[in-house]
Amino acid sequence: MLPVAWCVLWKDNACCTANTSTEAHQDQSYLYNFNWNHCGVMPEKCKQHFIQDTCLYECSPNLGPWIDQADTSWRRERILNVPLCKEDCELWWEDCQDAITCKENWHKGWNWTSGTNRCPRGFMCQPFKYVFPRPADLCEKIWSNSYKYTMEHRGSGRCIQMWFDPANGNPNVAVAKYYAQNGRDASPTPRAVLLLLLPAALLFLL
Repeated sequence: MLPVAWCVLWKDNACCTANTSTEAHQDQSYLYNFNWNHCGVMPEKCKQHFIQDTCLYECSPNLGPWIDQADTSWRRERILNVPLCKEDCELWWEDCQDAITCKENWHKGWNWTSGTNRCPRGFMCQPFKYVFPRPADLCEKIWSNSYKYTMEHRGSGRCIQMWFDPANGNPNVAVAKYYAQNGRDASPTPRAVLLLLLPAALLFLL
């Protein structure tokens, strides 16, 4: 079991209990009865991203703008299209590219006859980098578009960070406030892009 560290980022304002934090770090916890090691042991550097993903989902109070109703037997709400910072998504992919899985969408389609998730018949275990060729494929497809890959960077105030230093405050507070005020589909256009759209003659006036 990994040390109970990552959910601590939200200890000052969390939507989860200490017990939930502990269970989030188990290879197979009662939270979802989901087994990360369905195609062999998941490397620790990869697993830490899935633990952090669970901590963010269970503990963060800053996902309100992206909560949707869910019509499933095991939950009534879900998150949808949470704009994940570019660095967080790409690091997740980088650390997991050599891990092994048999499915692109982990939300559904498993064989649960044993009480835990197993690969369905006919699904082959293969490295993440073949199942998810790009970082965006991993972040967007693995949980049915719970996350959205963005070009926004950490500290921009426009994307959710899975990882941050709590000593410097929670950067996701400002992000949630921005999207709550402007709509969760708000997509700020960088100044550089605006300049490219201007006629050449107007650039001389700037």
